[in-house]
Amino acid sequence: MFKINCLNPVANVGLDLFTKHYEMVDQFNDANAVLVRSSSVHELELPHSLDAIARAGAGVNNIPLEKCAENGVVVFNTPGANANGVKEIVIATLIIASRDIFGGVNWVNSCKEDPEVAKLVEKNKSKFAGTEIKGKKLGVIGLGAIGVLVANALNKLDMEVYGFDPFISVDAAWKLSKFIKQAKSLEEIYRECDFITVHVPLTDSTKGMFNRETFEMMKDGVKILNFSRDSLVIDEDIVEALKSGKVGRYVTDFPNPKVCGVEGVITVPHLGASTSESEDNCAIMAVKQLMDYLENGNIKNSVNYPTCDMGVCNQAGRIAINHRNIPNMLSQFTSTFAKENINIPDMINKSKGKYAYTVLDIESPSTPELAKKIREIDGVLKVRIIK
Repeated sequence: MFKINCLNPVANVGLDLFTKHYEMVDQFNDANAVLVRSSSVHELELPHSLDAIARAGAGVNNIPLEKCAENGVVVFNTPGANANGVKEIVIATLIIASRDIFGGVNWVNSCKEDPEVAKLVEKNKSKFAGTEIKGKKLGVIGLGAIGVLVANALNKLDMEVYGFDPFISVDAAWKLSKFIKQAKSLEEIYRECDFITVHVPLTDSTKGMFNRETFEMMKDGVKILNFSRDSLVIDEDIVEALKSGKVGRYVTDFPNPKVCGVEGVITVPHLGASTSESEDNCAIMAVKQLMDYLENGNIKNSVNYPTCDMGVCNQAGRIAINHRNIPNMLSQFTSTFAKENINIPDMINKSKGKYAYTVLDIESPSTPELAKKIREIDGVLKVRIIK
C-alpha cells in the first residue's frame, strides 16, 4: 500500500487515477509520495519513508532539489501540462499591452454617471489608442513547451517572431514552426524586438537577466511580458525604465509592492496556468508519473534524477537504487548479486549531474536482506524493492 499526501488541493481527475493500492494520508511524515502545487517544502523534514515528490506544474522553486536528491527522493514536475493556458494569457496580455484597453475601460467606468458618456467616449477615445501587433517583432526567450506554443501562435497572428534558446530540446525543435527566426544571442532579441516574452526557469544565470544594462540595449518603448518568475526582472530597474520611456509596458504575473500601481505595469494575479484545464492536466500527469515510479521504478520528467524507463517488470524481481554518480558503483551492485548467485537479465543505469539511478531486473524475487546489502554500499542513497 502506497501512502500519498497532498500539500495543496489537487484536481480530483488526477487523484481518481490512484488504485486500491494507494491510500491518501493527512500527514507529510507518513507519506511515500507527495503531490504539491505552490506550498513550500523547504522548511519540512524529509521522512525516510518519502520516495518521491510530484509538482503539479513546471516550476520547482518551492522544493529543495539538492536535499531531496541527497535523500534519494525523486522530484517530478509536469512540463507542458499547463502550456496552453499560459500561451493563451500571453497572447491576451500582449494585445492588452499593445492597446490601452485597461486604461480605456477604467476611464469609461469613471464616467458611468455622466449622461453624455457616449459623446465623451467619442471625444476622448484617441487617448487610449494603441498599435496593432501585426508586423511587429516579437522575441521569445526560452523555447520549451510554453515558448514554442507562444512563438507559433503569434507567428500565425502575423508577428515577426524571433526565438532564442541555446538548450532547446529535440522535441521542442521539431514542434517549432519553420517561420520562427533563430536569434543567435539574447542581445539580438534585445536590439531587434518590439515585444519580448520570457519563458525560462529561474537559475543563477537567468536571475536578474532584465536589468538596467539590458534595457539600454532595447528599443525605446519595448513591451516586456514575464510569466516565468519575478526574479528574472530587477524591479527597481524596470520601474526606472518605465519612467524614462525606455520600456513602454511591463506585464507581470507576479505582483509585488515595488511594481503594483506603477504606471505602465500590468499586474496579473498569478493567473498564467490558472485554468481548470491546466490544473486537471497537471494533476493527471503528476499522478501518472508518481504511479509509474512507485510501481515500476521508472522516471520521467524528474528535475533531480535522470530519465529511466524499464517498462513493467517481467522478471521475478526488480530493485531500484538511487545513488551518487561516482566510479565503481555498478560493479559493486553486480558483485552483490553475483555473490548471492542471482542472475541479472536486464538493467539500466543513468546519471544526472552528481546523482545516478540504477534499475536491475533479477531472476529471483527481491528480498529485504538483499536490499540491505546494497544499501550498505558507500554512495547508495536509497534502495527500493519494486518486485
